[in-house]
Amino acid sequence: MEEKKSIKPHSILWKDRKQGSITGVTEVVSFDDSGVLLDTEQGMLSIKGKELHIGRLDLDKGEVELTGAADSFSYQGSSPAKKGSLIKRLLQ
Repeated sequence: MEEKKSIKPHSILWKDRKQGSITGVTEVVSFDDSGVLLDTEQGMLSIKGKELHIGRLDLDKGEVELTGAADSFSYQGSSPAKKGSLIKRLLQ
């Protein structure tokens, strides 16, 4: 029997282009000081900027806190009903 995973609410709260929090995060795919790629309940979220740092990460709760100068936020695809890990979806 397949285990059902609860969908966490997804939101972005960013303050003064310097810091913020994101909920509904299922995985941090990659990050460096110029960009962060997050897998969220609403699709892949790409954040571009300067001096980006992950301050707090709690994947059990689906929460990430970031600091740094954010220049853009963009979604790549949209699949709120997705199933499986990123690797599993890539290999399909």
